[in-house]
Amino acid sequence: MSRAHLSDSEIATRLPGAPGFRYEGGKLVRELRFETFVDAFGWMASVALVAEKLDHHPDWKNVYGRVDVELHTHDAGGVTDLDFQLAGKMVELARRYGL
Repeated sequence: MSRAHLSDSEIATRLPGAPGFRYEGGKLVRELRFETFVDAFGWMASVALVAEKLDHHPDWKNVYGRVDVELHTHDAGGVTDLDFQLAGKMVELARRYGL
């Protein structure tokens, strides 16, 4: 199913609702720094359950306590509502780690 991507102005309006994320290169991006690898991986596992439920999966990379996240909807060619939904859940789950 193809989804329409949001305009730059729609993204700018919604971005404050996803603290820590920025819009860069056509994607929502965020770097998170956890105290330990276990914390980073635990957060990623929690996000993975949400992502699977949404059927929307992040592009991410983990190095020890750092997780780099990029969100965009491939089939829409840009950022959609689903990206903001997942970003919101990521923010909520990161708060459990004091981020």
